[in-house]
Amino acid sequence: MTEFNLQIQENSDRLSTPLEDALPSLLPFKSTICVNTKGDRLDRYLSQELPDLSRSRIQQLIEQGNVQLNDQVCTSKKINVKLGDRITLEIPEVQPLELQAEDIPLDILYEDDQLLILNKPAGLVVHPAPGHPDGTLVNALLAHCANLPGIGGVQRPGIVHRLDKDTTGAIAIAKTDVAHHHLQAQLKAKTARREYLGVVYGAPKVESGRIDLPIGRHPQDRKKMAIIPVEQGGRVALTHWQVLERLGNFTLIHFQLETGRTHQIRVHSSKMGHPIVGDRVYGSGHSVGVNLPGQALHAWRLKLLHPVSGELIEVTATPPAHFTKLLEMLKRRTTL
Repeated sequence: MTEFNLQIQENSDRLSTPLEDALPSLLPFKSTICVNTKGDRLDRYLSQELPDLSRSRIQQLIEQGNVQLNDQVCTSKKINVKLGDRITLEIPEVQPLELQAEDIPLDILYEDDQLLILNKPAGLVVHPAPGHPDGTLVNALLAHCANLPGIGGVQRPGIVHRLDKDTTGAIAIAKTDVAHHHLQAQLKAKTARREYLGVVYGAPKVESGRIDLPIGRHPQDRKKMAIIPVEQGGRVALTHWQVLERLGNFTLIHFQLETGRTHQIRVHSSKMGHPIVGDRVYGSGHSVGVNLPGQALHAWRLKLLHPVSGELIEVTATPPAHFTKLLEMLKRRTTL
């Protein structure tokens, strides 16, 4: 097959996530559940019934008095519930974060008065969250775009889609409400095209394929995602893939997303038996001789329609040095 040339020309021109990410329109949120199975710990039972909420978030809500058991506030996560019990859980209104502008360098691929497309580096969290209150892409955007606050909501101004902390590459930012709504509609209608490069362990037996497996919150490890049947809370997830270059016991793959579930490519690749190199969550994370900051996954190309002019915008993000170094090393190994 034709060898993939990584000398890419520079462009010249949350998921299932916690409920606040997946269903922002429902906040503040209140739900009453009638226990119809045998007893279990309160936090465990709620995490099974509400898969869009992490167990730690559920425990926090219990401790803060936002859970009632049989119409009485319950602050014990360890109490056992019984058949017929009534549990009421309330998610209070999110308190706006005190976002501060920070002068963090941005690798800008495209910009006009409506739209900004960046090449995100590894290690940069997209928006503030518990554990990452600052130093995020949003903090950098607030310094770069004076009119950004309030676009798409105060929690994640301008953010239309996300990349994992250690996933690099092209990410689009809306600079106006018109652009925000238009870009979200493109993602929902699957007219925006997102293409990724990933290096995986092993050698797929065929040259291309389509993975149609629903993804939801892992039932035991709430920080992870997993293949979960739709009837159990999983959400439809579609990934197309094609081999670009075989590198011994490693393979460079081109991925194209139809949906944008949290960790979608990483979960689907792992399910294929070919996890992304460097992925410490869904793969072995074993060293391959290159110091990788995380998974070898790069959002390579982004195609979308301009929210005002309707013009096709196509942007290519140059892979980072650690990605190209990994490929060069694997190529040398295959020629020895």
